[in-house]
Amino acid sequence: MKVENQVMPSPQQAMDFFGGVEDGPFVMVNLLKFKAKAEYEDGSDADLTGAEAYFRYGEEVRKLVEGLGGKIRYQGRVTGLLLGEVDELWDVVALAEYPSLNAFRAMAMSPAMHAIEHHRKAGLAGQLNISTKPGEGF
Repeated sequence: MKVENQVMPSPQQAMDFFGGVEDGPFVMVNLLKFKAKAEYEDGSDADLTGAEAYFRYGEEVRKLVEGLGGKIRYQGRVTGLLLGEVDELWDVVALAEYPSLNAFRAMAMSPAMHAIEHHRKAGLAGQLNISTKPGEGF
């Protein structure tokens, strides 16, 4: 299994994801890895850690998610690994519930999201986003 953190999806990944079938609510599992120091393109806030920069983004995203009828279900620091093996652990796991793919797309493309993305890019070394369907078995 190949595991590769990314900060932004490739155009093909975005097209494949957003071109999927609309089938109601889903939960996005976010595995987040932060930069040691924030890296803003304009050089500002060089005293922040990557986590501090990302959490500026996270607080605003919470408002956007809740505004479209979703909810941040869980957010926690990664403290260890019981099973499996990865080169480097993620720093935080967050679960965000969205009412629909269309709502998520609207949020992702919104001016409000674009206005805060610089915090995400400044703080995030990479992540995995895993879309899940609540209540469905194996």
